[in-house]
Formats: sequence, C-alpha cells, structure tokens
Amino acid sequence: MKKNIVVLTDVSLITCVVQRGAADDIIKAAREAGAQGATVSFARGTGVRERLGILGVAVEVEKEIIQVVVSTEQQDRVFEAMYLAGKLNTPGMGIMYVTHLEKAATHIPMEVLEKLRATGRSRHASAKA
Repeated sequence: MKKNIVVLTDVSLITCVVQRGAADDIIKAAREAGAQGATVSFARGTGVRERLGILGVAVEVEKEIIQVVVSTEQQDRVFEAMYLAGKLNTPGMGIMYVTHLEKAATHIPMEVLEKLRATGRSRHASAKA
C-alpha cells in the first residue's frame, strides 16, 4: 500500500523554560501570534537557588517547558510574543531558544497543501512509507 508523507522543511522549534505557572499566558500569546498549539512539560531545575542578580529574585526550581513548532516565516513573531508574555527580560524568569528542524511530519489538511502549491510556497517533499 502506497502512502505519501508530507515532510515539512521550513520549520523551527521554539523552546521556552519558565517558572511553573507561567505557561498559560505564554501559550496564549504564541497562539495569538499564529502558532497552532504548544506542548507543555514539567521539569525541575538545578543550580543556583538562593538569589539571582542585584534584585535578589528567588529562583524556583519547578519549571514548565513550552515547545512550539512554527514555520520559519512565523518564527520571529511567535518568539517575540512568547518572550514578552513570559517577561523573560526579568532576572530569573526563564530562557528560550530556537532550534531549526531538518524535517518534521504531521497531518497537513489538503486545502492547506493546495493553497501552498497555488502560491508557489510549497517546500514539502513526499516519500513512500
């Protein structure tokens, strides 16, 4: 049986590590900026726990890790929205980074594929399973 796999090549993974309880606002901002969804995991950090910086902010060890896959076209817009919503310009609030994904695969609705083909922006490849 022949199956086609749509492989996305212009995608990035935005990873944001923040204090526990901050994820909801960050995910809301990411979605408003165009992200389709997010994955949240819980983690425990290690390292300096007493005080951070001149403000003396206590750093909690309980963390939330938010991961969002976006097109490279959306990357900067979503990244900035998440950064601002998470108040990551404040000492001890967290860190985020972007990883370019070589390829990713998921269900892509036919109408989206057709739209990409029509605009000449289709950069996917099909392969046999």
